[in-house]
Amino acid sequence: MIGTSEIILIFGIVIFWIPVILLIYLSIRYLINRSKKVHEEKTALDILKERYAKGEITKEEFEEIKKTLDSA
Repeated sequence: MIGTSEIILIFGIVIFWIPVILLIYLSIRYLINRSKKVHEEKTALDILKERYAKGEITKEEFEEIKKTLDSA
């Protein structure tokens, strides 16, 4: 039969390990999300190229904006 001291010991272990495991999980999740954001950042030129590829702007507009970006 489990006594009071064993119940307190088990409860103490659970109280200790749940926050530790949660902290590890949240840290890993943060690091993964952070590395994804670094790779997802696009430059103005990347966005310009995408807009031109989609047909949102003409070649003339593309060249004009590109010149502006190169001079900035």
